Amino acid sequence: MSKKRVLIVDDEPDIRELLEITLLRMGLETRCAEDYSNATRLLNGEDFDLCLTDMKLPDGDGISLVEYIQQHYPNTPSAVITAHGSIDLAIKAMKSGAFDFVSKPVTLETLRNLVDKALTLPDVQQQISTSTTSKYQIIGESNIVVDLKRTISKFARSQAPVFIKGDSGTGKELVARQIHLQGARAEAPFIAVNCGAIPSELMESEFFGHMKGSFTGATADNIGIFMAANGGTLFLDEIADLPLAMQVKLLRVIQEKSIRRVGSQQEEAIDVRIISASHKDLESMVNEGSFRQDLYYRINVIGVTVPPLTDRSDDIPLLARHIISKHNDANATQTDISREAIADLANYSFPGNVRELENILERANALCENDMITADDLQLPSITPTSTTNTDLSSITRTIEMEQIKSALENHRWNQSATARSLGITLRQLRYKVEKLKLNKN
Repeated sequence: MSKKRVLIVDDEPDIRELLEITLLRMGLETRCAEDYSNATRLLNGEDFDLCLTDMKLPDGDGISLVEYIQQHYPNTPSAVITAHGSIDLAIKAMKSGAFDFVSKPVTLETLRNLVDKALTLPDVQQQISTSTTSKYQIIGESNIVVDLKRTISKFARSQAPVFIKGDSGTGKELVARQIHLQGARAEAPFIAVNCGAIPSELMESEFFGHMKGSFTGATADNIGIFMAANGGTLFLDEIADLPLAMQVKLLRVIQEKSIRRVGSQQEEAIDVRIISASHKDLESMVNEGSFRQDLYYRINVIGVTVPPLTDRSDDIPLLARHIISKHNDANATQTDISREAIADLANYSFPGNVRELENILERANALCENDMITADDLQLPSITPTSTTNTDLSSITRTIEMEQIKSALENHRWNQSATARSLGITLRQLRYKVEKLKLNKN
């Protein structure tokens, strides 16, 4: 098996020599270039598995070289070596497609870690295969979804923090999982946590861990979610729900790349890629003072927006059939859906996005007869709750329905078969409504 080859681009001979010695000790072959023009000449004449480039070059800069590699050699990851004052430029390089950046002076541990991850990065064809065969694949062929998949593939080849913005139910965690699966950390843990679901008094312990006896109830050591995700990806869903005190601690962990468990005096190094998400407008929260600006810039190096289902309505038939197919596989059933039902779904606004589509189809599957979901089985709301008034009307409609069904049940002495016939619905539909509305004789 041939050795992996790394191109080193730096105008300082001492740094080139240091990098070359380190990489040779890792069993890698190296070539060196002192400027942009020599780097592109070597790239055009030889194959490389990685490029390490300084930010400032005599005849150009590292960003231009990253862009050149992205355009001509997309399977070759590139990393930028930057001075401490060039972090903003390094972030710009990562947005241009750089795998990662390291600050001068480069520690051997940091360099080895970066190189190891870069050399395990899947090529573009492997990424395509992963995106289409994973159980977390993103379903859709609309232009907006094709663009989203392309964005995911590009940003998966980076180590930069990603912030995913999108309405509730659009599939933000699905996007996060695809970024993880198509990247260099695919074999490492993916840990997802909903920041709004953790009580504020337990956040520090849950995030960073604690030592046994550090507080009442700490009966055993706990490594925390950061350490559980070490080497992999940590997905912080609804990050806008973090209280300000916790935002300060999270910022420090991202900057220092280390954590300290509650009750411990020792810092522990961590290597975690942060992907965060929220349906809230973080920029507005920054302006209001409820979200720290410095943390926002740290987590939003790369931004991804997940479109609402109304913006990709052409995908609804494909999504519906995919959801039904998943249900069939899980339950050994053969449920299908009628064309009329598909047409009704395509014309519905879906304020709850893909999650609402899944819920509607799950309910319809419980109601349908003869393994065929019809338009009636969907029970699509006639009023979309876009305002308080509409929400009130929905509640009124539910109350009227409950009273009618309960009255019919009482008239037929809770004989469900007779009640279903009187209401003109199937027994299966009646049983579903009785359970949903929590109706009983008492």
